[in-house]
Amino acid sequence: MQCSWKAVLLLALASIAIQYTAIRTFTAKSFHTCPGLAEAGLAERLCEESPTFAYNLSRKTHVLILATTRSGSSFVGQLFNQHLDVFYLFEPLYHVQNTLIPRLTQGKSPADRRVMLGASRDLLRSLYDCDLYFLENYIKPPPVNHTTDRIFRRGASRVLCSRPVCEPPGSADLVLEEGDCVRKCGLLNLTVAAEACRERSHVAIKTVRVPEVNDLRALVEDPRLNLKVIQLVRDPRGILASRSETFRDTYRLWRLWYGTGRKPYNLDVTQLTTVCEDFSNSVSTGLMRPPWLKGKYMLVRYEDLARNPMKKTEEIYGFLGIPLDSHVARWIQNNTRGDPTLGKHKYGTVRNSAATAEKWRFRLSYDIVAFAQNACQRVLAQLGYKMANSEEELKNPSISLVEERDFRPFS
Repeated sequence: MQCSWKAVLLLALASIAIQYTAIRTFTAKSFHTCPGLAEAGLAERLCEESPTFAYNLSRKTHVLILATTRSGSSFVGQLFNQHLDVFYLFEPLYHVQNTLIPRLTQGKSPADRRVMLGASRDLLRSLYDCDLYFLENYIKPPPVNHTTDRIFRRGASRVLCSRPVCEPPGSADLVLEEGDCVRKCGLLNLTVAAEACRERSHVAIKTVRVPEVNDLRALVEDPRLNLKVIQLVRDPRGILASRSETFRDTYRLWRLWYGTGRKPYNLDVTQLTTVCEDFSNSVSTGLMRPPWLKGKYMLVRYEDLARNPMKKTEEIYGFLGIPLDSHVARWIQNNTRGDPTLGKHKYGTVRNSAATAEKWRFRLSYDIVAFAQNACQRVLAQLGYKMANSEEELKNPSISLVEERDFRPFS
């Protein structure tokens, strides 16, 4: 008897769901009641330090940067990473996706999405509670004695690369570059990292793996959290240009179109339309200002941040109710007026921010731009991005394609 590919796919998805259910079953008790930690005595101490409350007594501010790939999210993440009283994590949901979603399916099916979102919400809730042990369920190979060298982009988190989490040789104030962090810090001790998390007043997490703000409602309404969402958006035409440059193989057909002037018949247009649909759905919810988002949601356009980084950062921190750290201001001064050739790493943040926001206009042909505008016209209008009606308009830097809009936080 032969099995169809549909039957095989259904069996694979069923296996994923069972795996996720098992993880929740085996970890839920330890998350809520603390027993089950490996070392005797440690569980009792952690329970005393971090008891389970029905609501957030400490009133820590929990920040989620909700974004998509190549929208400027690494830059925005640094606005929190540089704050000395913020515990910042870069893309921890990578581990969930890597564990639960088969690489071949790319997580596009509704079943994949449900599994991914359920696990992601559970992990985010735990991380905001500084329960880093919960992350061990998604790290391969599993940590030994709560130590691992497999944390995704550990070096993008200042706290994880400085004392006491890391003990590099040299000055106590030494700040390691991302590449040096993994090499000089050695294994990450999740117990020590959790203690560093609890010592700080706020926790910030960046993710490009949650499609819409609606997917976060359960966390926003959770009384144990004080979650505030910063939704970062960018002109979809700019995202397409940046992805085509950065992910050259994945976006090979878009590059072929640019190079030959002919649209490939097998072009994967969902690489563009999915971004536009997710943006539109999420922004529609945010701009409708439902009661559950009151005081919890701020929409930030990357272009506004790039043009006035200090002003927009002050607005973001004002919305969050967190004092702006001088280290953040200094980082902005040093990283928004620099030579872009110094930041060629694909996730680098050293650049002339205003020039970067407009660079896409010279990296896409007008045919591609016109196609993108037609496919994404609804979200372009929602976010105040103007159409380029000709090649001349597109390439003329004196013609702005970004309307002046005041997206005030919902408070």
